Amino acid sequence: MSEPNECRCAASRSASPWILRWLERLPSGATVLDFAAGSGRHALAACERGLRVVAIDRDEQALARLRDATGIERRVADLESGPWPFDAHERFDAVVVANYLFRPRFALLAALVAPNGLLVYETFAQGNERYGRPSNPAFLLAPGELLVRARRAGLTVLGYEAGIVQRPAPAAIQRICAIRARDTGAGATLG
Repeated sequence: MSEPNECRCAASRSASPWILRWLERLPSGATVLDFAAGSGRHALAACERGLRVVAIDRDEQALARLRDATGIERRVADLESGPWPFDAHERFDAVVVANYLFRPRFALLAALVAPNGLLVYETFAQGNERYGRPSNPAFLLAPGELLVRARRAGLTVLGYEAGIVQRPAPAAIQRICAIRARDTGAGATLG
């Protein structure tokens, strides 16, 4: 990847304030995975902060928006039914997930968090059916589900919120930031 400061785009302004809050803790040069990145609003925000970014999504056209962002590696993969697109030793200082839920691979996703790294996750929760899509229970978190899943994955919760947000549109959400305990491996040092 080239220099992260080459990444400049106003589109990252639509990034989640929750996710931005936790990305600010990472030192320049830390690695970030934007999982199910879509058009890459969080990848762009991370890149603009001097972080090295991998954006992965199944939608090649959505990721194409990032083609001029030289500080972002783009990967196209089916994150649900395709082979797991990460090698056994690949880890990131932060794994970011927004508005996406596929429970069968949550443990694999959490395993991508490096020692002293963060899982920053924000998505829709039960009750969102009152506000629109998604309304299918398969795509809505049960009460406290992110807390349970993060703890089962061996992560320590730094922050958690659940409730109704008004922006960008009314929605029921859960959001979490959890850290993997440091071990003898090299991970980012959080400030």
